[in-house]
Amino acid sequence: MNDIAELKQFVEVHGRILGIPRDRLRQVLRRIRHDQDGEPGSWAREWTEAGVELERRGRELEAGRHFNIARFPFVDGPARAQAQERNIASFNRWRSGQSSGIRRLDLDLPAGRVRCWAAGLDAKGGELRPVLLLSGGIVSVKEQFGPILARASRLGVAVVATEMPGVGENAQRYTADSHRMVPDLLDALGDRADVSRTYALMMSFSGHLALRAALHDKRLRGVITAGAPIREFFTDTVWRQNIPRVTVDTLAHLTGEEPATVLQHMTDWALTPQELASLEVPVAYTASGRDEIIPPGDRLLLEQQVRELRMLVHDDVHGSPSHVAESRLWSLRSALEMLGGYAPQRAALGAALSVLRTRQRAAGAFERRAAVRESSG
Repeated sequence: MNDIAELKQFVEVHGRILGIPRDRLRQVLRRIRHDQDGEPGSWAREWTEAGVELERRGRELEAGRHFNIARFPFVDGPARAQAQERNIASFNRWRSGQSSGIRRLDLDLPAGRVRCWAAGLDAKGGELRPVLLLSGGIVSVKEQFGPILARASRLGVAVVATEMPGVGENAQRYTADSHRMVPDLLDALGDRADVSRTYALMMSFSGHLALRAALHDKRLRGVITAGAPIREFFTDTVWRQNIPRVTVDTLAHLTGEEPATVLQHMTDWALTPQELASLEVPVAYTASGRDEIIPPGDRLLLEQQVRELRMLVHDDVHGSPSHVAESRLWSLRSALEMLGGYAPQRAALGAALSVLRTRQRAAGAFERRAAVRESSG
């Protein structure tokens, strides 16, 4: 059973990444008292009922975000399993009402079935598009990438959203060899997209998979990630003692290990300085200066070893929830810059990023002036 206080703490981050307003988050959280599977006042039940309310009003994408949180951090019983099914069904209804051509892909890969959402495959005129491969971390499901999938035609790429092994509908087990999922997936897409030009926009722990895959598969031409574990997360035994329980429990669930031993089990998964130095692709990495999961030494190692690195650093906790829009725009623009060309799309993303940063500076200045007035009054 999960620690409710910790779930509430981390869902503030996850919910803001999903775009759920803070007032709405807190409104639902006030109703939650425990984590007894499916009972009134429980985590999964209250979030599911909040999603059903939105579903009845035809707000499928928003409903899906609530079902997403209802299954958070992973499926451990019937109530969370039902929430996950509702999330997928809600997304399916939403995408059916779009003109973006989002479709489902079920891929039987060597390590197990992987289900994806894709858009921009089999482009008109016979010209295959380069691939933007999307994946979240250990608590993130593919449906959260709906807005990016809907923009595939405007971005001019084939967008494929998947999940980490063991997450959502990914039937694979999370192991030391899970990075092989990436080349296996590209093999399966080979006749529907230009997989020789693949760019992985893979967050957190899936970013670690992408970096390792890029060491061996030349079809990966760039990696864009955020808060990905690199080395010290896996090897620093002192840091390990303070990693949040929800992270440890989720890793244990995905790997099939016990919570008490899962981090020790993953020690050999660390990337070495030599491997990082041998990366031949550009890497764009968003770091959080107050990250409570990824140690600061991982960011420093990237800066020391990766030959072509772009770094965006926020004064924030893991996932940088107060900077979601900026990180998303920066990451998409970084991907298009790696691709080369796409000048109109890059210009539009750059302009949006500039406007956003101007507003953030103005808001920050207003907050500082308000704080000064309050302290002096």
